[in-house]
Amino acid sequence: MQDLRLAVRALRVTPIVTAVAVLSLALGIGANTAIFSLVNSLVLRALPVADPQRLVLVSVSANTTYRPPFSYATFDQIRQHSRSFAGALAFSNRGKGTLTLGGESQTVDRFFVSGDFFDTLGVSPVIGRLLTPADDVPSGGTNGPVAVISYKLWQQRFGGAVNVIGASVTLARTAVTIVGVTPPEFRGVEVGSTFDMILPIKTNLPGSAFDDDVPWLSIMLRLKPGMSLTSATAALRAVQPQVRVGALPKRFQSVFLSEPFTLEPAGAGTSTLRDRFERPLVAILVIVALVLLIACANIANLWLARGAARRHEWSVRLALGASRWHLVRQLLAESVVLAGLGTMLGLAFAKWAAQLLVAQLSTSTAPIALNLSLDWRVLAFTATTMVAAVVVFGIAPAIRATHVVPVDALRQHGRASRADGAMGSALIIAQVALSLLLVVAAGLFVRTFQRLAGAPLGFDRDRVLLATITAPTVPGADRKALYHRLVRAASSVPGVAHAGGSLNPPIAGFLVGDILVTPPGVAPAPDAEAVSQTMDITPDTLASYGTPILAGRDFDDRDTETGPNVMLVNEAFVRRFLPARNPIGVPLALTFRSGSSGDIPLGTWTIVGVAGDAAYRSIRTPMRPTIYTPLAQRTEPLLFTYFYIALRSSSGAPALLAHGVAAALKAVNPEIAVTFRPMTMVVDESLAQDRLVAVLAGFFGVLALLLAGLGLYGVTAYAVARRRGEIGIRMALGSQPAGVVRLVLSRVALLVSVGVVIGVGASLWASRFVASLLFGLTPHDPSTLVGAAFMLAAVAALAGWIPAYRASRIDPAEVLRET
Repeated sequence: MQDLRLAVRALRVTPIVTAVAVLSLALGIGANTAIFSLVNSLVLRALPVADPQRLVLVSVSANTTYRPPFSYATFDQIRQHSRSFAGALAFSNRGKGTLTLGGESQTVDRFFVSGDFFDTLGVSPVIGRLLTPADDVPSGGTNGPVAVISYKLWQQRFGGAVNVIGASVTLARTAVTIVGVTPPEFRGVEVGSTFDMILPIKTNLPGSAFDDDVPWLSIMLRLKPGMSLTSATAALRAVQPQVRVGALPKRFQSVFLSEPFTLEPAGAGTSTLRDRFERPLVAILVIVALVLLIACANIANLWLARGAARRHEWSVRLALGASRWHLVRQLLAESVVLAGLGTMLGLAFAKWAAQLLVAQLSTSTAPIALNLSLDWRVLAFTATTMVAAVVVFGIAPAIRATHVVPVDALRQHGRASRADGAMGSALIIAQVALSLLLVVAAGLFVRTFQRLAGAPLGFDRDRVLLATITAPTVPGADRKALYHRLVRAASSVPGVAHAGGSLNPPIAGFLVGDILVTPPGVAPAPDAEAVSQTMDITPDTLASYGTPILAGRDFDDRDTETGPNVMLVNEAFVRRFLPARNPIGVPLALTFRSGSSGDIPLGTWTIVGVAGDAAYRSIRTPMRPTIYTPLAQRTEPLLFTYFYIALRSSSGAPALLAHGVAAALKAVNPEIAVTFRPMTMVVDESLAQDRLVAVLAGFFGVLALLLAGLGLYGVTAYAVARRRGEIGIRMALGSQPAGVVRLVLSRVALLVSVGVVIGVGASLWASRFVASLLFGLTPHDPSTLVGAAFMLAAVAALAGWIPAYRASRIDPAEVLRET
């Protein structure tokens, strides 16, 4: 405690230096903690359930671009044959519904689960009870349809009242009884999303009832204690033949569950966000870690300069009997106090910054909900960061203190050690190298975002308004006809030049799947190239987006269920599958490759038109083969409650169409929900990740430049002060001010040159790790490297010129009088 009290007193003697050091540490540690909190929440944090490490997710080993869903019949058979496991559950996020209570309605997020969902997870209610297998029947059990609500909805909608248990609410025109409230920390098993109401899978809501053969569920199993993933996979595959026989659907029996089951750990839940954000967050975490290293190097230089001023004090202490270990311990105590203050401020900054980052990553249609509360991982990371910072900036000054000799106490001014200058120079070289590395990374990310923002899309973003239709109360068999009526109603509104609808619009869509293309009568090979970009559209949809038909025709009223199957393809499809051939009139067999159901033949389709290439799911994705099919030729019920209508304005801002179109759509069906977004907003929101990476990388790149400049200024100013007598004698002997400036700047140029060379080498080596995050650039982009080097050299020149100019103004007579 005595050392800590002395440390606080010593730090108060130099308040400006202390404040700069604390703020530098707070920013560095806070930024690192904020980014790690996101990584922890998205990747590392376990679900708040009993023994999450024993949860596994069921999948199949088919070569698909997504994790395929399973039918309820498959889940039921797995549950019946899962004697080797401690439990089984199924779930599906089925979008939004309308909750009505007391005449007031609101949109809620629905989550469908099997009756043994909570029991298998080991979750207990806050009040009431949770769902049981007795609730998971079409009639809803003895109490009719029931639901469990989230803690958030309970507090916001019901004011936390206990009498919510047993309350009857209306969900999609169906009376549902609330039987329980989930704990506040439980947000489901899909990391990044949340729910308002959880209902049994068998709940018979209008427009949401699926038969047992429809694949729409994810399945989790709980391993028995001590059971390995390998033995669990073998046990599940052993019963796969029985599962297949018991769950065999009426269609596609020959390919159903043809691929073997696989299991993957699910203790951290499932997440579609991990593949999207994990790599960018890790890249930013590395960047902020380097910023912290630069800040620590700056503080170490400050502490070395501060130590040079305290050499006389230390020599006096040694002369009076203090041990060298006592000096080291005192300096380390000062470093610990400094780091402790910076860490406390950094934690407060991290909480605010993490919430801000999540808000920036969220979009109007895809809000992100992450648990950012402190846990042992975040605290351990922060503590480790603090200790590392103390080691980086505290050890060097402490070691220098051990070289002080007691005889310096007899002198009026102790001499500065040449080792201090060498160590300060080494730190500056490291700062320059790290700063160049960060500036190069910032340049790559900023230029990537600029290229993405200006990339050709293949459609007109400026004149298109996207209407999102939600029709949860409409039966699946009736949705196709409804959607066509809605498109016709929208096209009749004044100011609408074109209107077209789709289940899977460009950029905003979320449906995925692989389609295989072969000549008619030819089965696709196991390793056949798949077309992952497919879209069911109504006539005039491509014209609504401004995507041209380059050959052939568009869909029209002839393309119905009773007519021949037709399709449009884009230029990339023709280049890949039909090179040097007229594609119009070519028949092709389409096959849907499903992991859970195998290859499902879709029949023969004839190409009637070729459309221009256009961005599909992401602007990053190069123009890939795309297949367009008529929505009117789908024969099965539409399971998806979402439908999108593109509205092309004949003149003026497309947002002005919203009021008239909404009225026309509501006139067709007043129960639908309609939201509007200009296509410019859709595109901008799709770039949220790249924009955030560019902004953060740019900010920390500028900060690195500033820290490097400040560090270089401090070391140069210290060197000038130390050589004040030498410079005064040189000027007394006839040296000109310009020569003094060259003398000082030559040392700066040497340090910067060495740092730039090391930094360029480090950048060339490290840039390959961010290659997947770039667009339109190579990791070794020469213009970015050269620009970063010139920028750093300019900052260094300014930082070195200021003390050099001051050195050239030294009065030789005054210096001679001091010596």
